Amino acid sequence: MRRFLIFLLIVALIAEIYTFQAVKAATKTKWVHWVYLAVSILVILYIIYSFTQFDRREGQNKQSLFTMGLLLITVVPKLVITIVMLGEDIIRVLGGFIRMFMGDSKQPFLSERRRFVSLTALGLAAMPFLSLLYGMTKGKYNFKVIRQTITFPDLPDNFDGFTITQISDVHSGSFDNKERIQYAIDLINEQKTDIILFTGDIVNTHAREMYPWIETFKGIKTPEFGKYSILGNHDYGEYIDWPTQKEKDDNFAAIKDLHRQIDFKLMLNEHIKIKKGDEEIALVGLENWGHNFKKAGDLKKASEGLTPQDFKILMSHDPSHWEYEVKNHPGNYHLTLSGHTHGLQFGIEIPGLIKWSPVQYVYKQWAGLYENIGRYVYVNRGFGFHAYPGRVGIWPEITVLELKKG
Repeated sequence: MRRFLIFLLIVALIAEIYTFQAVKAATKTKWVHWVYLAVSILVILYIIYSFTQFDRREGQNKQSLFTMGLLLITVVPKLVITIVMLGEDIIRVLGGFIRMFMGDSKQPFLSERRRFVSLTALGLAAMPFLSLLYGMTKGKYNFKVIRQTITFPDLPDNFDGFTITQISDVHSGSFDNKERIQYAIDLINEQKTDIILFTGDIVNTHAREMYPWIETFKGIKTPEFGKYSILGNHDYGEYIDWPTQKEKDDNFAAIKDLHRQIDFKLMLNEHIKIKKGDEEIALVGLENWGHNFKKAGDLKKASEGLTPQDFKILMSHDPSHWEYEVKNHPGNYHLTLSGHTHGLQFGIEIPGLIKWSPVQYVYKQWAGLYENIGRYVYVNRGFGFHAYPGRVGIWPEITVLELKKG
């Protein structure tokens, strides 16, 4: 860990040096140089101070969220500048060796930096800067309703056209705009689907994070077939240092009770039958099961009494569960609903053209619909945000799924 931090400090120092050189080459105005240096020093000092104030007993809060956003909005553009300026330096060094080899002693070994290159570097850096700034101010509440139709040959006839609204990863402790959250709740209610399913992470860590938002989320209207929910990895309170085990246990009990308070039925490794006429499907709700996270989910226990022939919808927070256990399971789970990844809250999505996020190098299933031998998993991009207080390109999602027989 220490070596990694030293490496990060060295990279940050190099990026800072190159960025200052770009500013100096772009303009000869001295006061601009001094203003840049003053602002950079103040930002660096604030980030260092803020990280020293991070309390492992408290976990993420508004200050740590802002600090992480400030860190990204500061470092990422400077890394872009560094790449461009480093490329120029490689060319400058090669040119110096060529001139030395050719015997040209009239020119200095390193030519002066070109203003055009510095302006280009600053222009390119403006793109991630503005994108991250937008993500922190507007993007984190840029809610999108995404509709998806999924066809199953063995769907019971009475459930042809059955609709599901899925939300996931609320992370209520990160919210700071009641008006935009109410807008999202209104969007959920406008969908008028048959059932509403919430696939985990109601808070970042503490149950109290949700208390200001209980009445808001209680405003989600209960559809004909009810509202059901499961736990996510953050709901277990395992990412902070608790003074006592009792405080951790009490917090976990309070988090589970939050679901009751917003009129959701929390499912803990169990299933229910949803009946429509004389036919039924099974809704299976697991506790968290992640390949690299807590494995409290018990698929065997949750599915007791079910057969491979029963049509099943499985709620499991982490999509790695589908990859490692569910997709080839002999119990035949037709549709799995997950969240967890948030699409890293950063990426590029243009329907039909491109779908990319760095999180895809960690999770095979990270956003949207995936299929394996007629079994599906849908990964919701998340309702809230965590760590980085924003979203760029991967917007907060309300999913509407329609089940069709065919």
